[in-house]
Amino acid sequence: MTHVEDELADQPACWTRAATEVSRFRRELPVRGERVAFVGCGTSFFMARSAAALREGAGHGETDAHAASEFPHHRTYDRVVALTRSGTTTEVVDLLARLRGRTPTTAVTADPGTPAGSAADQTVALDWADERSVVQTRFATTALTLLRAHLGLHTDAVVADARTALAEPLPEGLPECGRFTFLGRGWTVGLADEAALKMREAALAWSEAYPAMEYRHGPISVSAGSTATWMFGEAPDGLAEQVRGTGASWVQGTLDPLAELVRAQRLAVAVAAARGLDPDRPRHLTRSVILAP
Repeated sequence: MTHVEDELADQPACWTRAATEVSRFRRELPVRGERVAFVGCGTSFFMARSAAALREGAGHGETDAHAASEFPHHRTYDRVVALTRSGTTTEVVDLLARLRGRTPTTAVTADPGTPAGSAADQTVALDWADERSVVQTRFATTALTLLRAHLGLHTDAVVADARTALAEPLPEGLPECGRFTFLGRGWTVGLADEAALKMREAALAWSEAYPAMEYRHGPISVSAGSTATWMFGEAPDGLAEQVRGTGASWVQGTLDPLAELVRAQRLAVAVAAARGLDPDRPRHLTRSVILAP
């Protein structure tokens, strides 16, 4: 097995541990009523988008998500939470350093002994969910699970769905498709973005993601028989029929959306294998983006 296969298969155990240990981090994570921004880069940015939508939707307070490089310094927040697996990503480290003394910050990371851990005021260490692979799977979903549990939105059913996602066969014919589109609504838009990124990183596949209601506003024009369109969560009325009418395959997620992301991770690995690619060696990528001064 590749590193990414081994690590994505470990997600149910990691999610269970995150939910069990979340009470340890009450002081480090946002409290109800705070105005919060979640930040990250790449996969971590997409998890930040999902976390922000979940928190605000649950009534815990106004919550934004930003790519670390695009943080709006003119806005005022009670806390900034940075998601960073490596703890070394230049944009995240620079942002935390700039916010120090102005805004309380928390770094959720796999390695607290890194520049991000030093720059943040507080640290949530998920070192047991760290990864050898360049392509993120278990750390990102474990961090989001921790945040869901902190909001009271995690249940044992989510873990059960993740096990199902690992055990059941992928929809027939999906790895042979030439184009992949992922759709979401609310907090699952970030998951759709992440699924598309996994396809690009691991399999060099043509993939895209949109809020589901936006798909009719132009993107559906490229749908054809070689397209697979995967919906995370409940689909808007009539969209499945409209997509099928283009000749594209429609995949309706039936599991918890985070477990559906596990299925999409498996699809990325399957497409990589079908194309003779090694998902542990994605083209032009490294485990962390560290920019020269």
